[in-house]
Amino acid sequence: MTSSTETGGVTGTPDKDYNLIWYVEACLSNALRLESYIQDAERAKDTEVADLFRKAQADSRKGAEIGKGLLRSRLNGG
Repeated sequence: MTSSTETGGVTGTPDKDYNLIWYVEACLSNALRLESYIQDAERAKDTEVADLFRKAQADSRKGAEIGKGLLRSRLNGG
């Protein structure tokens, strides 16, 4: 469901800022989750799957860093 109404009045945080906060949290959470998946794959000696999860983890970290940068600049008025 999409809305053209800004909900920042309800949450106190404009949608675009909230969405960036959510995105950063999701990326960081995913990076943490993938760490245990990497360990599981390593215990099973499945390097192919472990490598896949490492790449996904690196992408999640990169997404979090990009999101944090955007959020930082926008919350600072830039």
